[in-house]
Amino acid sequence: MTCRRPAFTLVELLVVIAIIGILVGLLLPAVQMAREAARAASCKNNLKQLGLALHNYHDCMGQIPYGWIADQPEGVPGWGWSTGLLAQLEQEAVEQNLIKRHLPIADPANQAAREHVLPILICPSDSGPRVFQIGADDATGPNHDSGTPVFLVAKSNYVGVFGTIEVEDAPSDGDGVFFHNSNIRFADIVDGLSNTLVVGERRSKLGGSVWSGVIEGVAEPMVRIVGIADHTPNHPSGHFDDFSSHHPSGVHFLLGDGSVSRFNDTIDLAVYQALCTRGGQEAVQAP
Repeated sequence: MTCRRPAFTLVELLVVIAIIGILVGLLLPAVQMAREAARAASCKNNLKQLGLALHNYHDCMGQIPYGWIADQPEGVPGWGWSTGLLAQLEQEAVEQNLIKRHLPIADPANQAAREHVLPILICPSDSGPRVFQIGADDATGPNHDSGTPVFLVAKSNYVGVFGTIEVEDAPSDGDGVFFHNSNIRFADIVDGLSNTLVVGERRSKLGGSVWSGVIEGVAEPMVRIVGIADHTPNHPSGHFDDFSSHHPSGVHFLLGDGSVSRFNDTIDLAVYQALCTRGGQEAVQAP
């Protein structure tokens, strides 16, 4: 007697494949959302650690770090605010063994420091290399690193709040908390620490930001470490000096009191700019 083995018909196979496709289509966005939620939580934690380091620095030094220190705004040596927090971020080895503070950042002796990656200063949602070729000021496209390559440098996704005015207009007189040769104390933030943004995110779409400081001879050297609030976060105009991120509908900011919040792209511009100044005395609370 012949024993016939049961099998799926072609129609049944197509139905099963269609069901699997639908399930994958339903699950994939959920998986992507879960992954982004984890990346966003890690990014928020990075900023929280920066806030703790900032407060520890202030407790020791009586002020927060200078925005960047140099003989002139785009001059030397150029070391930025992140380098002032190395000890508080448990990066004493970088401070003691790599950085030659008496020399410009661009000096060959500081190559190891320039290229050293600090994971705490990188947002997991910002894909791409952690060390990039920074470009000279001859870029022809929207990306500021598309010009003549200068050298490799480690990126950062967190830049200090310069304020609401263009950095080039008054590099030594920002109305935020980080600017050229600044020496801001918490007492100088008269708008209140809980109402003042001090550090925010920036993605690398238009060029890389850096933690080392203002590097002489590269494109947009000052706004590599600070940002301004002339546009709302993730603004479609896409200015390099804006704050931006790859998170859905918002950018994480560290406030002066050490808290971290995500501010939506649709925040009112006047409210946003009031939060980015240290002494405007606006009657505004963080949303």
